[in-house]
Amino acid sequence: MQLVISFETLFSENLAPLLVKALIVGLLTAVCAAILGVPLVLKRYSMIGDGLSHMGFGALAIAAALGVSEGKQMLITMPLVVIAAVVLLLLSESGKIKGDAAIAMLSTGAVAAGYVIYSVANKGAGDVCSSLFGTSILALKSADVTLSVILAVGVILIFVLLFSKIFAITFDPAFARSAGTNASFYNILIAVLTAVTIVVGMKMIGSIMISALIVFPALSAMRICKRFKSVITVAALLSALNFCLGLVFSAVIQFKFGHQVSSLPIGPCVVCFNVLTLLLCMGIKAVIDRVKGKKALAKGKKTK
Repeated sequence: MQLVISFETLFSENLAPLLVKALIVGLLTAVCAAILGVPLVLKRYSMIGDGLSHMGFGALAIAAALGVSEGKQMLITMPLVVIAAVVLLLLSESGKIKGDAAIAMLSTGAVAAGYVIYSVANKGAGDVCSSLFGTSILALKSADVTLSVILAVGVILIFVLLFSKIFAITFDPAFARSAGTNASFYNILIAVLTAVTIVVGMKMIGSIMISALIVFPALSAMRICKRFKSVITVAALLSALNFCLGLVFSAVIQFKFGHQVSSLPIGPCVVCFNVLTLLLCMGIKAVIDRVKGKKALAKGKKTK
C-alpha cells in the first residue's frame, strides 16, 4: 500500500465541478443538521437522528430493490423517513413505548430489513457500503443538487421563522403549552425537519454517518458557549468547517494498491473531523474551567 497526497484533484477540470456540487450540498446539510441538533440534544431526543438514519438505510434498500434510479430515490426515501419520524415521536410521547426502546426497535429493524432486501434484490456489498457510508461525489447529479438545495434552504427558513417557538418548547415546554403553544406540533415539526435533513445528506455522507452531524457539532458548541443562539451559531460554523475539511481530506488523500487507486469516502472523514473538534472543545473547556478555578481560589485567599 502506498499513500498519495495530491492537491491537483481539487483543481482538476473533471473533478472541480463535482467538488463544487458536493460542497454546496454538504455545507447546507451540515448547517441544517447542526441547528436541528441543538434542540434535539437539549431535549434528549438526539438518538432520534440515529434511528432515522437507520431507517434511511432501509428506505434506500427498498428504492434499490424496486429498481428506482438514483436521481429519483429521494421520492421513495423521503416519505418513508418522514413517516418514521412522526411514528417514532408519537410512540415516545404516548408513553406506551419508551423513546430509547422505540428508537432501538426502529434502528435494528430497519438495518436488518434493509440488508435482507439488498440480499433478495441481489445487490452486492458495494451497494450496502455506499448506502451506509456514502457514495462518491461522482454519483451526485445536477437534479440531486437542485432538490437538495431547495429542501435544505426550506429547513433553514422554517427553523429561523419558528425560532422563538422552538426555543420555548426546548427549555420550558410546560410554560409553552400554558401560553397556547402546541408543543406536540413543534416537536413533530423538528422530527420531520430532521428526517428531511437526513434524507438530503445520507446519499453523500451515508445513512449511518449522517446522524453524527446532528450530535457532534451541538455537543462541541455546548462546551464553549452558553447562550442558545450562540450555541446554534457556533454549531453551524463548526459543522460547516468540519465538512469542508472532510471533503478536502477525502479528495487529496489516495491509496495505491498495485495499479488500483482508492480514495477515502467523504462521510467517515467528516465524522472524524467532528470527533477531533469535540475533543478539542472539551480540552478548551477544561483549560477555561481550570483557569477560572485558580482565579476564584486566588480571589478567595485575598478576601481572607
